[in-house]
Amino acid sequence: MGKKVKKESETPCKETFEALPVESKTPATTVLLLSSPEEDIVIKACEAIHIFAEKGDENKVSLLELGALGPLCQLIAHNNKLVRRNAFMALGIMAINGDVKKALKKMDVIPQLIDKLSLEEDTVVHEFATLCLASLSVDFVCKVQIFDNNGLPPLIELLSSQDPDVKKNSLESIFNLVQVREVAKYIFDYQCRLAFHELGGIPPLLELLNSDFPDLSDLHAEALRVLANCLRDSERVQLIHKDGGLKRLIDFLLTSNVSEIQTGAVQCITRVAQSYENRKLLHELNLEKTLIELMSVSEIGVKTATCQAVAAMSLHLASKDCFRDLGGIPAVVQGLSSESPKLREATTQALSNLTYNNHHNALAVYKAGGHEILIQLLRGSCSRTVANASATLGNMARQEVVRCRILSHGAIHALVEPLNSTDKWVLVNTTQCLAALVCDTEARAELLRAGGLHPLVNLLQSHDKDVLNNACLTINVCASDEATAVEMCKFGALELLQEINQSVNRRSSLSQLAMMSLLDFNLSVKYSLTGHLAFSDIINDGFYDAGKFPTGQRILTLEELSRQPVNQHRPIIVVNTASEYEANIAASGLKIWAKITYTKHKIDLSSELLMLLFSFKVTPNSDGNTQKGVNHYLPVPGHKTNTSAFVTCFVSMYLGVRLVSEVMGGAVKMEKLHEFPWVLHLSELKFQLHSNIIPIGSIRRGFYCHRALLFKCLADCMGMSSTLVRGEYNRAWNEILVFSGNPSSHGHSSQPCRFIIDLMHQPGSLLGATTPAAVQYQTI
Repeated sequence: MGKKVKKESETPCKETFEALPVESKTPATTVLLLSSPEEDIVIKACEAIHIFAEKGDENKVSLLELGALGPLCQLIAHNNKLVRRNAFMALGIMAINGDVKKALKKMDVIPQLIDKLSLEEDTVVHEFATLCLASLSVDFVCKVQIFDNNGLPPLIELLSSQDPDVKKNSLESIFNLVQVREVAKYIFDYQCRLAFHELGGIPPLLELLNSDFPDLSDLHAEALRVLANCLRDSERVQLIHKDGGLKRLIDFLLTSNVSEIQTGAVQCITRVAQSYENRKLLHELNLEKTLIELMSVSEIGVKTATCQAVAAMSLHLASKDCFRDLGGIPAVVQGLSSESPKLREATTQALSNLTYNNHHNALAVYKAGGHEILIQLLRGSCSRTVANASATLGNMARQEVVRCRILSHGAIHALVEPLNSTDKWVLVNTTQCLAALVCDTEARAELLRAGGLHPLVNLLQSHDKDVLNNACLTINVCASDEATAVEMCKFGALELLQEINQSVNRRSSLSQLAMMSLLDFNLSVKYSLTGHLAFSDIINDGFYDAGKFPTGQRILTLEELSRQPVNQHRPIIVVNTASEYEANIAASGLKIWAKITYTKHKIDLSSELLMLLFSFKVTPNSDGNTQKGVNHYLPVPGHKTNTSAFVTCFVSMYLGVRLVSEVMGGAVKMEKLHEFPWVLHLSELKFQLHSNIIPIGSIRRGFYCHRALLFKCLADCMGMSSTLVRGEYNRAWNEILVFSGNPSSHGHSSQPCRFIIDLMHQPGSLLGATTPAAVQYQTI
């Protein structure tokens, strides 16, 4: 048997195996195919995922849950261009979904996305890479990553791409980078805007406004949004202006035929006009003329944005006059009649700024009939419109002619409802408007009839300083009439103002002024609260002394006090009519006082009166000088003073002192003061009258407080100057001013000296205000 020979192996086949076409019926299978080593399969799997993801968010989330993101993020860096292209398409569509974006943030995909933005890369890759960046850049962390990985330069380069989708996505990414969203992140946003400008981003941005693509509404809008953010900083605006950028933007306002784009462009200009420096630049570029032309556009959105721009530019003094000189104010006024609430609000804001401290513009609004519509807008409009309308009317009311016309159209009644608003600026502007309107008696009476005083007083409870100050200002004006002052006091204005003025944080010069104005027309309350009536405070019938009231407690009216049962407290002293004074004067036997009091003119100065005058005693001054006769205080010879009137004044004062003393029980020695039966006398009067209220003319045993009050009444009746000051323990006194001069000198100066009149112990004596005798008279 021979040896076996080994068989030669068959020649291997040189033909390769044909790739099998793969069709997947489920997303899970398709996701698995993303890891295939076969490029054709991967290409088709990416394409299938792209198509599947486009159909809705549920599909995107489903792919996320199946783990598609990981392979796709790897495939966007594949060497095969077609693989990269389809992977980017799938990833870009998925990245729109919020859940997918959250997952991408954790995968550090941003450097790979930016790497594929080079100009050598496929346009489709650019489109979907920028789409991913646009979605991710909404998040601040991703925003920082894009900036730190030098994402801005390629995004700026892609603004010049031939593909509008690439431009749009790049613009959106840039917008998110330069947008200001939070104060805490402002510094980073500023760095982005600065870098965008330094990298030459503005010129291609402006070029996009002149693009010739047929469908550019979104592209133009995005360009304007980015530009608006870049124009936040005055430094950037100045640089853009030097390059002619502002002029091109203003020209674009009128060249665009798409209302949405015009609106965005005007809003961009409004953003620029937020600073003084920028408004000056825009004024030099004649922006006012362009805005007036835009007011003729019928589209509401454009008109609204234009009015907002007018409002911003009207903060520039020269622009205010420019709008008027170019005839723009009637065009703005027309917006008040629009059915659009937003346009009405923007119009009232523009008119408010135009008329602020500019009476010519206020008159122009009036001539255009704006005041009538503004009054109508005070009713039933949104808070901002009411606030702006009232501010405008307040500005206009500073012109007397305009103010009268505003009042004739029922402005006071229309302003009452806004006084009940909870909006700060409605209250601030409404009270300012009222303060300008109620500067005459009739207007104040109308506010009283309209029921506006109660809500006005309620504003004193506000803890907002602007509202409170304006309420005090208006109350001060309204207090110019006794009727309105008394009515406000009924609503608790004085008590509220007392509380305010005791607060370190809430009080102001306006709150103090408001309180004093109310007290000036309610001297009874003023005397009870402050214990002092000045020379200018004239007591009239109806005045009552209810004693010293604690701060913050409401002082009852005389009517309210009259309804109280007789009690053991001190009586309320009330001032009666002049006829009762005459009866008292006649009873005293000093008929000459009645003659002086009620004749008032052509007084006969008899020798008897002159003797009385020169017997007027003056106590020594604190420096120990001897007594000086009243003749020292007579006018110096050669002066133009009316000597007759001067002497008459002193005669009247002296006789008034004598009258008060005689009527109130005569002189009482200091050591016998405790025996003077004034308390018993007043108690008997209360019993006789069955009332706690005693007319001052009924008192025959008067103490310091009663005599001082009576003298103040008589002095006010005669036109003589006198104060009334309350002390402790029923003490009260009167101060007068006597002008003295040196008889041996022909100088023209006259110095007033303050004296306290003794009505109790040595009636007729004048006590130097700072002397020990005066102090003794004022205290126990």
